Amino acid sequence: MEYHDIREAVFVSRPNRFIANVTLPDGTPVRAHVKNTGRCAELLVPGARVWLEYSPNPARSTPCDLVAVQKGELLINMDSAAPNTAAGEWLAAGGLGPVEGLRPEYKLGESRFDFYAMQQGRPLLVEVKGCTLEQNGVARFPDAPTLRGLKHVRELICLAGEGYRCCVLIVIQMKGVHTFCPNWQTHRNFGLALRQAADAGVEVRAVDCRVTPVSMTVDASVPVDLALPE
Repeated sequence: MEYHDIREAVFVSRPNRFIANVTLPDGTPVRAHVKNTGRCAELLVPGARVWLEYSPNPARSTPCDLVAVQKGELLINMDSAAPNTAAGEWLAAGGLGPVEGLRPEYKLGESRFDFYAMQQGRPLLVEVKGCTLEQNGVARFPDAPTLRGLKHVRELICLAGEGYRCCVLIVIQMKGVHTFCPNWQTHRNFGLALRQAADAGVEVRAVDCRVTPVSMTVDASVPVDLALPE
């Protein structure tokens, strides 16, 4: 996936979860829309280098979206829409094997899953979770409790029992991590649900991404560690 009209800036403050105050290289202050409602407290720190995608829509209340941030040596995409776009490209290219009839936002009963396809006569459901939290080379999800994510994992457990091939795909929005783990400290029940899902036949996979200021592409598998912390 690619962005257009990207400009570098410096993060100043985040008065609320939707807005960031930034400064352009010439000193011009700008209010940017934050395309991630997560906490991102370890990313959006004063002085951090960030990248903005400017919009051609003059009616917007903010002229641009904040889509990426530099954290030490890591360039992290923090656009919450990017993981699904990148995952869709990866799935269409055969990331989980050849598929037919790939469909996003698939409604099943009272739920909606990120992707549906057929694979050798068997239905496939994929739920994507974007991950921006990195701690000492370990990617962790979520960075805040996620009741919606917990609900989706539990639903996939039931559907796997009905014959669906089900996958929770963690899209790590950076390179440079060596392992994915649930964020046990933040949402223990989500980690327990992932363990239960894996035991029930749901595939729990993690992939990292090649990130530039203007693009994000799924790159390689990352080992998943679902062991309970001691």
